[in-house]
Order: sequence, then structure tokens, then C-alpha cells
Amino acid sequence: MGPQWQQTFGVTRAAVGQVLFFVLAAVGFAMYPAGRWQSRFGTERLAALGVFLCGLSTIFVGFAPSIKLVYLWAFVIGAASSFIYIPALTVIQRWYPEQRGLVSGVVNLSFASSAALMPPAFTLLLDHIGYALMTLVLGILALVTGLVAAPFIRLPEASTFSALKIKTLAETPQAPIQSLTVSESLHTRSFWFLWLTWAFVGAAGIAMVTLSVSYGLARGYPIQSAVFILTAFNITNGLSRLISGYLSDILGRNVTMSLAFWIAGVAYLLLPYVHGIPLWAILAMFVGFAFGTLFAVSAPLASDCFGMAHFGAIFGLVFTAYGFIAGALGPWLSGYLLDKTQGDFRVVFGYLGIFCFISAILIKFATPPRR
Repeated sequence: MGPQWQQTFGVTRAAVGQVLFFVLAAVGFAMYPAGRWQSRFGTERLAALGVFLCGLSTIFVGFAPSIKLVYLWAFVIGAASSFIYIPALTVIQRWYPEQRGLVSGVVNLSFASSAALMPPAFTLLLDHIGYALMTLVLGILALVTGLVAAPFIRLPEASTFSALKIKTLAETPQAPIQSLTVSESLHTRSFWFLWLTWAFVGAAGIAMVTLSVSYGLARGYPIQSAVFILTAFNITNGLSRLISGYLSDILGRNVTMSLAFWIAGVAYLLLPYVHGIPLWAILAMFVGFAFGTLFAVSAPLASDCFGMAHFGAIFGLVFTAYGFIAGALGPWLSGYLLDKTQGDFRVVFGYLGIFCFISAILIKFATPPRR
């Protein structure tokens, strides 16, 4: 939607980059309350609230008269995503505690798969029915499908969960025996290494959302071709969530994440020095794989380290790195540097690649703390 907003409101790439900043800032604000509120109000009700906000705000943005109101929509969408995402991750891990990596990957794949399908669809809808009608249709679809699904996002019965938990602890001695509180988690190095990883890889991953199409356009390709870089990124961003989640149950969370981040760093450094949509798409796929791995494996890694009793609140605090820091370091800073350097993508891709390398080292130290 970046080019559409640039043309409609006459703003710079940095201004458009701030749209994702507001999405992520809202995520940073809302994830921790979501983790607390789901215990108080129930996972089904919190998910329904997220659906309601998502649908209505999407209808609203089609009639927004300025970029500032698009920022408001972005903030509401970020909060709505939090109210859906945290209950879903909590519920699925409690239903399947023995395969938390795999099932977290399934949830994250569902969450991301629409991003792989929607960019080409958005382009076609913009051409055929226009911006306002497109957002109206999508908002109504979000309300209908989401409100039908929300009642099914519920925890298992206590007796069922207890039986599964006992079985899991008996079969996996390395699993945490006692859950940490939020305060105790904040006093571990594992929390902060995971937090920094979300800040750096989150920035590198989310920046590709705004940079991919812009990079293709800057190299002289039409938007219909440039959008395939974003599509390639989102395909692996989705598929890696299932693949990495499954591999993390076998190879270990830290090894799976570290390998993905090393490869993404190399891909970012190579991007400015290869030519053509196919090669750019392949490298974007490696970045997408690392981004999806971050989402899929972090949740079971957090529950490995800190237990499930306060998972929602703790993971919500980890997400503040993504919400408050990644948006600034990724979409906003990259857009600012492109404006200052007259579109020199080497600078931007270089620092994002370094972020991936740093994270590949940091995540190795995010291990279950000694009891």
C-alpha cells in the first residue's frame, strides 16, 4: 500500500515507513496487556475484540483523508493483532504441549499466509474496484470470518491440561519444572537476549515489507513485477513458520534460529550486488525464512525458558522490542536513510544484514535459566 499512500497524500517514503512504525508501536503497547487480559476476560472474548477492531478500522482507512489518520488505523490494527495473536499462541501450546514448536509454527503460518497471498490480490483489487471499495470489502470479510472463528480460541479443560502437562514433563526432563513469574523472567539474561533478538531481526524482517517493492521500482521495474519480491519474501515468511517450528522440536530452538539468522544476514549483504527480479526474490526468501523463524520458534523458546503459567504476559513483554524498537530501526530508519542518500540501498541492506549476524550470536545464549 506504500505507493498508493505516497501518491494519494503526497508524502515521502519515510512518512510511509512510519505506518509500520505505528503498527509495531501498538503491538508493543498491547501485547503485554493482552497477555494479562486473556486470563481475566478469557481468550475467546479477547480474540473477538481483536476481530472487531480489525474489521472496523479496515473499513475506516479507505476513507481516511490524510496520512495521520492512516497512522491511527495502523495503531488500531497493531493492537487488534495482539488481541488475536497472544490468545492463539497460548491456547495452541496448552492443547499440544509435547509439540509446541510445530503447533506454534502452524498458528504463525496461518497468521502469515495471507501476507503471501494479498500483495498481488491488493494490486488487482486496486486496479479494478479502487481503494475505498477494496478496504470496505476486506473489512467486512474480516469481521464475518473472525467473529465466526473467535469462539473456538479457548483453553482445554483443566483436567485435560494437567494430564498433558504431567505427561510432557515425564517425557522431556529438560522442560521447565516450575514456571517463572514476570518479575523473575525479567531478571534472567535469557529474557534480554531474546528481547534484543526481536529488536534486531524484527527490524531486518519488517523492513523488507516496505523495501522490497521500493527496491524493484528504484531499479526500473514496474510495480506488477516488483511486487513479486515481496511475495517471495512472504511465501517463506509463512512456510518457514511451519518448517522451523517442526525443526526446533528436533534440532533445538537456539540452533534453528541461529542458522536462519546467519543465512538472512548473508542474503541482505548480497542484495545490492545481484541483478534481476528472480535473484532478488530468492534472497528475499532467505530473509523471509529468518523472519518467520523468529515468530515460530520464539514462542516455544519462551515457554521452554519461563514456563506456561505467565506465558502471555512474558511473551508480550518480549514483543515490546518488536513494537517499540524494530519499527524504528527497520521501516522508519531505512526510509530516512534512503531519502538522505538519494536511494542508496547498499547502506540500508548492509546495516540490516549486520543486525541478523548479531542476533545469530545473541540467540545462542537465550537458554532455560538454572532453577
